[in-house]
Amino acid sequence: MRRDVFQAIADPTRRAIIALIAFQALTPNAIAENFNTSRQAVSKHLRILTECELVKQEYQGREIYYSLELNKMKEIDKWLEQYRRIWENKFNQLDNVLSKMKKQPKK
Repeated sequence: MRRDVFQAIADPTRRAIIALIAFQALTPNAIAENFNTSRQAVSKHLRILTECELVKQEYQGREIYYSLELNKMKEIDKWLEQYRRIWENKFNQLDNVLSKMKKQPKK
């Protein structure tokens, strides 16, 4: 089953895993040490993140290291950018209204 990247990041545990491996590749055991769940549960989250191509696996000897797939994260950022511009526009409009209100003489 092909999963959607937004389904993957909707889960707080998967977002926490992404945050953990954002700066350093880690093994599943190293990742699991940061959670109060079973190693199998963490493996399931890693499998989903891998299927969505948010993380990549790299084999070093007998160990598997998981790291963040930056290109996929850029896709998410690109999608969010359209909303970021809308929010910034709304905040700028609010700033303008507040500035005008401050400049009006008090009665």
